[in-house]
Amino acid sequence: MDMNATTHRRRTRVAFRPACRLFLAIPLGVLVTLGCGEPDSTNYDESRVPDYSLPAILQTADGTAVERPDQWLGRRAEILALFEEHVYGKAPDAPAEMRFEVLEEDGYAVGGLARRKQVLVEFAGESTGPGMEILLYTPQAADGPVPVFAGLNFGGNHTVRADPEIRLTKAWLRDGEGVVRNRATEEARGRSASRWPVETILSRGYGLATVYCGDLDPDFDDGFENGVHPLAPPRLPGDWGAIAAWAWGLSRTLDYLEADPHADGGRVAVMGHSRLGKTALWAGARDDRFAMVISNNSGCGGAALSRRRFGETVERINARFPHWFARNFHAYSDREEILPVDQHMLLALVAPRPLYVASAQDDRWADPRGEFLSAMHAGEVYELLGERDLGATEMPPANQPLTGTVGYHLRTGKHDVTAYDWDRYLDFADMHLRTADAP
Repeated sequence: MDMNATTHRRRTRVAFRPACRLFLAIPLGVLVTLGCGEPDSTNYDESRVPDYSLPAILQTADGTAVERPDQWLGRRAEILALFEEHVYGKAPDAPAEMRFEVLEEDGYAVGGLARRKQVLVEFAGESTGPGMEILLYTPQAADGPVPVFAGLNFGGNHTVRADPEIRLTKAWLRDGEGVVRNRATEEARGRSASRWPVETILSRGYGLATVYCGDLDPDFDDGFENGVHPLAPPRLPGDWGAIAAWAWGLSRTLDYLEADPHADGGRVAVMGHSRLGKTALWAGARDDRFAMVISNNSGCGGAALSRRRFGETVERINARFPHWFARNFHAYSDREEILPVDQHMLLALVAPRPLYVASAQDDRWADPRGEFLSAMHAGEVYELLGERDLGATEMPPANQPLTGTVGYHLRTGKHDVTAYDWDRYLDFADMHLRTADAP
């Protein structure tokens, strides 16, 4: 056994049965892969977490110990390459002909509290190619560029706020409330407003930029024919999946924010929930221009340690969502112990930038303890680089956040983004993104 690896022991190993899959025909002739409930073998018992050894963060591929900050960049490059090859897949560089067009601007939106912009981003430099729309709010009263939270949304920009001026997305949506035949209707406006407290964010002096994830990938297993994948069609088993495409889009959002006069492109916090929390972590790991990274209930393939096999597992996530990761990741279904990486290494890629990981007490599927442990182990790198780790080795009680350069909280309640979460993220941003002379 590698003496530099972190070892955890439990009494038994959990046996997992193959997850079931169901294919449903939906309008537009698309097939969507859906889960059929949690399998009977889902483990929610800490005593049944298998023995595992975590790959060493601070040891290079040739066995050299990383003991000085100047050695970290080389090790970081190794870890990033491993995640690209084995987990998320390699995405292309920024497009050479990207174009921004402001479609709508209101200097007194949200009752005069905000400037609102809706920006079309064309990746191929032409309207016939793939693109996305950014909804950007910045405080109307700000004297200069402000720090911004950037994140993807699940249902279209129009779901963020019940504002008739926000453009309804024309992209594909899964049928549900406010969606008919996979197209948005007026009834969908503001459907996700509780997850995006625009007024609170603005009143604290921050901007908010959001993009519908379906502009980048429609989140069904379509052979990568839609969204941005046609820009670099995946052909090899190490090529980009949906999460990598969404993360690529967040970097393109940052490209725009660096050019907007009301946004401070050097103080952008990337934030995401659930599968988009996985995305925020991968975006922050790949693109060190993001000044802060926030993961909300991201679970398996996000902040939670894969080797624990608690709640959702690699096998289960690959069966339900075969398009999310690189095809190489499927080789580790029910074989997490041979993965050359685990998620503590993903979190460590954010160092020395501020990182916040949040869990929910009732969200056992996302393995809150595994998320905490991942953030704790990532602290090795923060300490090496002279930053503060979590400052704790035991999981804190609910609603008692830990805030070093790495932050963590366990919130009461279920899988969601709540006002409590946002209050913690804004407090964390006040600690790390504010300067004495900045707005």
